Amino acid sequence: MPRAKTNVPAHHRHKKVLELTKGHRASRHKLYRRAHESMMHALNYAFFHRRERKGDMRRLWIIRINALSRANGLNYAQLIDGLNRAGIEVNRKVLADMAVRDPQAFTSLVTMAKSKIQE
Repeated sequence: MPRAKTNVPAHHRHKKVLELTKGHRASRHKLYRRAHESMMHALNYAFFHRRERKGDMRRLWIIRINALSRANGLNYAQLIDGLNRAGIEVNRKVLADMAVRDPQAFTSLVTMAKSKIQE
């Protein structure tokens, strides 16, 4: 029985790595060993940054909510406290969307929160 060589599978594996590192600079997309290192780093960054993006979005929502709530006379913490006391369960994503797309509805929520804080 002839000895099985790994030429074809290795060639396919190398082509796959070089295809994944297509936009990388210099030897990071031409030489297999450098490309493999570059690919592993890139995939690792992608994994962590997918999770990091969730926090980035939450921070953006809080900034948007705070900006419009301050324009209506409350800061972010007071608004969230007032909404909790009023029993209004709206998440930050929806609140930020309301602040951008429907400021009148957001203002009505702020007034409801103000009334519960002053009680």
